Amino acid sequence: MNRINELIKSGQTIFHTTDLAVLWHISNRNTLYTATQRAVKQGVLARIYKGLYTTGSLFQLDPFLLGQKAWHDFTYLSTETVLVQAGIIFQSMPYITFVAATTKKLLILGQEYRFRQMAPQFLHNRMGIDQKDGLFVASPERAVADLLYYNPSAFLDNRSLPDWDKIRSIQQQVGFL
Repeated sequence: MNRINELIKSGQTIFHTTDLAVLWHISNRNTLYTATQRAVKQGVLARIYKGLYTTGSLFQLDPFLLGQKAWHDFTYLSTETVLVQAGIIFQSMPYITFVAATTKKLLILGQEYRFRQMAPQFLHNRMGIDQKDGLFVASPERAVADLLYYNPSAFLDNRSLPDWDKIRSIQQQVGFL
């Protein structure tokens, strides 16, 4: 029962096994495995995939937060996903895009995630990145700067919407130029 209280007090809904080990103060892998399996059998945790669990319903998870938590390292929502939400790109994207330390594609609960590699000195520069409800999200201007980092001739459907002075400022401050 104490472990359930620890999950609730954490305020999080998605956990890696390493998060559970820290939260439950378990250093032995076998003990952690047993505790995790018991929590799943009791219905306290649901397995998303190996090593990733939730306290909520699998189908009510925030897909953006799920993508960030699945990465388990610093990453932020950016490029096409942010630009579609901001009305700068009109096409809908079948995947959610993040910027991360390495390139990878994941398929989790039917949702495709794409992580694009960015050099560490640019990735860890938080200029134009906000944290909202535990999720790191690029501003539309940072997302445009990121997209231009990957593809300098990228096409934007609504070129009048982003603030190009902010974009150039972000590009200079992050070091893209």
